[in-house]
Amino acid sequence: MLEAVQTTGVAERETGAETMAREAILLVEDEDDIQELVKYNLEREGYRVTAVGTGEAALQEVARRQPDLIVLDLMLPDLDGLTVCKRLKADPETKGIPVAMLTAKGEEPDIVTGLEVGADEYITKPFSPRVLVARIRAVLRRCASPDTDGAETVLRRGDLMINVGRHEVRVQGRPVSLTYTEFRVLHVLAQRPGVVFSRYQIVDAVRGEDYPVTDRSVDVQIVGLRRKLGSCGRYIETVRGVGYRFRTDT
Repeated sequence: MLEAVQTTGVAERETGAETMAREAILLVEDEDDIQELVKYNLEREGYRVTAVGTGEAALQEVARRQPDLIVLDLMLPDLDGLTVCKRLKADPETKGIPVAMLTAKGEEPDIVTGLEVGADEYITKPFSPRVLVARIRAVLRRCASPDTDGAETVLRRGDLMINVGRHEVRVQGRPVSLTYTEFRVLHVLAQRPGVVFSRYQIVDAVRGEDYPVTDRSVDVQIVGLRRKLGSCGRYIETVRGVGYRFRTDT
């Protein structure tokens, strides 16, 4: 794993650090060599990295100082990464912190489970440091300004109201709490009622073309959306063999 580190000169590292935004990243990884690898590559890009090795330490660190993003291993010696992510996403104070899961568990059920608990990115081991940095940069960019194309846009579809600028969703006036990914999927569908989106088109719109996706992972997001939207869940229609669309008769 450590062989993947690309060596650069001190001057190059310093130049990169000066030109990059200095977002704070919390790295939760119990394997020393992987922690060193990830920390090195992120700091080389100018990020401020705090590294811990347990789930409890991660929660304590977040309580002290909220990071801009968390890179979270799943297999930790105390609280596993899924439990840590669930707790963060269940807390109104921390649910907006993007979480990038970094794990050797790369089977479809593992990815689906990670997305279900609210992960914003899922990176499998072994990984390329360049790809890791690119994905983390993309998550930070999405979460820092996800709505610059329509900051004042409010979509009204029947009993459903979507305030894009505020990342706010209401059903019959009642606020609904969605994960970042659920909100983006809903926005993609609702802004073009009647248009059928394939699962891959949905993922491309929400996460980018290089995101590893399975049919099941998209279906999980739709199931979660329908459940949270209650009576408005019927607005999202399944088109068999193709994908999903937002109904026009809302």
